[in-house]
Amino acid sequence: MKKVILILAFLVINISVNAQAKVLTSVNEAGDVATYELDCSVQFQTLAKGLRYNITRHEFKGPELKNSYRLLLVMDGFYSSTLNSTMTISAVLSDGTVIDAKKTIEDDGFFDGACTLKIKDPKALLEANIDKVIVHADKDVTYTLSAQNKAVFKKNLNAIITAK
Repeated sequence: MKKVILILAFLVINISVNAQAKVLTSVNEAGDVATYELDCSVQFQTLAKGLRYNITRHEFKGPELKNSYRLLLVMDGFYSSTLNSTMTISAVLSDGTVIDAKKTIEDDGFFDGACTLKIKDPKALLEANIDKVIVHADKDVTYTLSAQNKAVFKKNLNAIITAK
């Protein structure tokens, strides 16, 4: 009986840790930009071990302005000294597409572990999986995503895309 209760408690904890995040909505003072982002007030969502994320969509009023999507990546405990003044962070998708961003290194020569990637086509990202994230520094650091984290990421991305 104790084993059954222990297994059920473990499953409930595991489901709550890997659950889809709530979407927060805000509008700027002028009322022309709405922002939709994952609720990270308690903790960021996990993409891979040591790699957390947040997704943000800015919706602009007017027919000429489009939505803007951003993926914030936060690497836990990642403080690397680099030889260059910039570093590249790449998200490699299952279809071979690479989304990357250059990060300017701080004055002390260290990368603080946070980077924002612009998502040009969120629906294509929804159809493809992010297989790995690579931080190109003094040595490359690769984060490989699990199937469960890919599924939660897709649910969260879909929630941001469809938020009103």
